[in-house]
Order: sequence, then structure tokens, then C-alpha cells
Amino acid sequence: MLLPKKESNNGVSFRTCTVLLFIFPLIQSVGAQSELICSDQPIVALAGDDVILPCHLEPAVSASSEKVVWAKPGLEPEYVHVYQDERMMDEHQNPSYRFRTALFVDELIKGNVFLKIFSVKISDAGKYFCFLQSMQKEASIQLTVGAVSSPIIQVVSDNSSSVVFQCESAGWYPEPEVFWLDGEGNLLSAGPTETVRDPDDLYTVSSRVTVEKRHSNSFTCRVQQKDINQTRDTHIQVTAGFFNDQNCWYCIWSIIISLGIAVLVFIIAWINRP
Repeated sequence: MLLPKKESNNGVSFRTCTVLLFIFPLIQSVGAQSELICSDQPIVALAGDDVILPCHLEPAVSASSEKVVWAKPGLEPEYVHVYQDERMMDEHQNPSYRFRTALFVDELIKGNVFLKIFSVKISDAGKYFCFLQSMQKEASIQLTVGAVSSPIIQVVSDNSSSVVFQCESAGWYPEPEVFWLDGEGNLLSAGPTETVRDPDDLYTVSSRVTVEKRHSNSFTCRVQQKDINQTRDTHIQVTAGFFNDQNCWYCIWSIIISLGIAVLVFIIAWINRP
């Protein structure tokens, strides 16, 4: 009776191997038919934010056993994130991304190979490539990184008939445009925009507009960057007494400065008296 049992075990073992040999090529075939797809639209982020670069296999198959490589050409080394054998291979990672990247490991089984970058920098902008080694899949995605700030309006000149406003906004990337609008949203004719680029590649822009004093209106300085779809507005309200109020403040400061000079002269004369 022992002999049939032994033959039964061999039969089970044989059938198990046969099933595995059948399933394994099937899995490989499904993986071969899947395509690695990344967003065809640039991913936009502001400096300091966290961002996700979405790529996935379609039809969805598990990538949990894959070697997943995210790279950015032009870097040395070019590896942004390398995942293999259920762990991150940080010894291959570019130092500028150290402790700033992650894969959603639980999503790999669904075919999602999303890369998350923490606290993005201006220098992170560019094209990224995702590779799935054993499947021989590759796809790319573009990351655009911007920086913005709110503009500030100041009065730089005031005479009997007109006043000059200056709008300035610092810390933009990429380089933005500046517009002046009246209270109805119409474009105003303004002077040329002055642009300065600092060592961190951030732009400071400024623009001036001359407004006649007979106007009683609100004005808007708009700074916008279309590539990152960002706009910042600052408004200034010009009322009937606005210019008088401005002149009043100038008078007050003039009086304060004059009094200060007079007091200083008196003190010096007192100290140097015979």
C-alpha cells in the first residue's frame, strides 16, 4: 500500500510543476503586453512643495518584483531613485535627492510606479525617465518647478497733475510678465518691465505706471507666469482724497525731519557753548 501513495505524491508534484511552468510564461506574456505610461502633460509644482510623478503599467500588472529605476539625464550619477529586492538602493542615488524621494510600495502590485519628490527645488525641473528592467519598459515625464511671490505697490513720484506707482515682485521662476489694469480690467500703458536675476536663478520684476490725478479708480498690478499657471495680484484704491492724503503724509514727514534737524542743531550749539 505504500507504493501507490508514493506514486500519488509524485503525481501531485508533477502536476504542481506543470501548473507553475504554465503560469510563469503566462505572467511574462501579460507583462510583455503591458505598456509603461506616464503623464503626457508636464507636472507643475511650486518650490518647497511635494510632488508626485505618475507612471503606471497598462493593462495593470504587478511591478512588485521589478527593479524600478527613476533617472534624470544630465545628473552625475543620473539615478534619482532605485528600488530592487523590496528596498531602496540608496547607494546609487544622486546626493541631491538623498532623503527626498519615495515609491508607493503598496501600489507596485497594482502596476503603479509613482515617484514622490519632497520639497522640490528649482533645480529639480526637467525630464525624468522611469525604467522597469526585466520588463524592458521605459517612459518619460516632464517636471516644471516654479516660484512665486505677491507684488508690492509703492508711490514713487507725485506732482500736481499725476502720480507714478511702482510695482515690484521678487522670487519668481520662470521669468514672469507684469501688467497694470484699471478698475474695469483694462490694460494700462506702462513703462518697460525691469528684470533682475539673482544667483539662485530667481527673478525680480518691477514696472511703473503714471496715473493722472483726475482719475478716481482702483488699479491692479498683475504678475503672472503662464508655464506654471500662476498669477498674483495687488490692488491699490485711489479715492478722491488719496493724493491729498499722500501729500499730507509727505508734509508730516517733512515737519518731523525739520524739527529733528532743529533739535540736533540746538544740542550741538548747547554742547559747544563757551
